[in-house]
Amino acid sequence: MNPYVEVACAIIQESGLVLAAQRSPAMAMALKWEFPGGKIEHGETPEACLIRELQEELGVEARIVHALPLSTHCYPDFIITLHPFVCVIANGCPEPREHARLAWLEPKSLRSLDWAEADVPVLAAFLDSLQIQN
Repeated sequence: MNPYVEVACAIIQESGLVLAAQRSPAMAMALKWEFPGGKIEHGETPEACLIRELQEELGVEARIVHALPLSTHCYPDFIITLHPFVCVIANGCPEPREHARLAWLEPKSLRSLDWAEADVPVLAAFLDSLQIQN
């Protein structure tokens, strides 16, 4: 049986743009794009995990606006469930502390990036939610 991980991730919006993070060359799935976040620790809520991870990875305090549907993906070596949240930055300016780089993009441009497979359904759900709101 493959290992199972749960990860909280953030779709951070600011001034009509969305933050994407490119995985570093040293990470698994090197240079793929993802929404920032990290593994949920035992006893931790997805929301608390996300706030902690954004502080560690980007150096920002974030405010969660709303959740998106969970998304599970099976990689060859592990299974991952993403807990995605739409967020805004409450304090700080994002810095790529663990990622190769960060990019602020218009939502319509996000599909052009080479995303980690698990993030693709999250991106689709986010873009669908924007169409419903507009």
